[in-house]
Amino acid sequence: MKLLSFVRDGAPTYGCLVDGCVIDLGRHFGSRAPDLKALIAAELVAEARAHASNVEDRLTLEGLALLPVIPNPGKIICVGLNYHEHVKETQRQTTEHPTLFLRVAESQVGHNQPLVRPIETAKFDYEGEIALVIGKSGRRIGAAQAWDHIAGYACYNDGSVRDWQAASNQWTAGKNFWHTGGFGPWMVTADEIAPGQELTLITRVNGQEMQRATTAMLIHSIPELLRHISVFTPLDAGDVIVTGTPGGIGARRTPPVFLSPGDVVEIEVSAVGTLVNEVVAE
Repeated sequence: MKLLSFVRDGAPTYGCLVDGCVIDLGRHFGSRAPDLKALIAAELVAEARAHASNVEDRLTLEGLALLPVIPNPGKIICVGLNYHEHVKETQRQTTEHPTLFLRVAESQVGHNQPLVRPIETAKFDYEGEIALVIGKSGRRIGAAQAWDHIAGYACYNDGSVRDWQAASNQWTAGKNFWHTGGFGPWMVTADEIAPGQELTLITRVNGQEMQRATTAMLIHSIPELLRHISVFTPLDAGDVIVTGTPGGIGARRTPPVFLSPGDVVEIEVSAVGTLVNEVVAE
């Protein structure tokens, strides 16, 4: 099932995609599950699926203002340097443990919403990634149990302001400018993607392929990421883990390729879908 968050009548809600149309689950569940994070935490996804099959009130996907898949995650934990080609192009070393940093919710936008290039930079870059949405809370999750804690998968663009990122050995500023990251268009629930199924990630800018990789190429696998991260912080339903970008980022091309207003960035993940965002000037 494809679950997504969107705006209806000026208010945030959420739903599922059925035959190209959207079922508003927020109206059905009301206070029982006021948002998608709450639906996942309350373990109501199966009920949502059953309800959706009997609903005739359907919205047209086109024209809906989509929000980030989880608009209000408790944590967004991003993984850096998790593909060998990206490690090589950045001239860094492969680390024994995952390299991690955080994003804040306000830095994200949904599918077909504008990515905002800040006025402070001309070095705005793309990073195509695969995002995991946590479905079951846990601490010190064993790698063998990791798949049971994943609610679903989505596309992610970890948009990066490179000069601000490079200005310090801490990446927080360069990774958290307002509305620089894309998250969407929906999450595909984990029951539709087998544990360990190989997913292909492709990034395009204005139709030109810039990145291509598969999850088989991850340095630190998905189970290892959940195991490692949950050692130092509990993972809760609705938390997001962004698994890393492959080689081919704009900053490391010759000449560099940075995003300009009017550019369109597509992040495609097999078995999930394609996230599309146009870049605008702030």
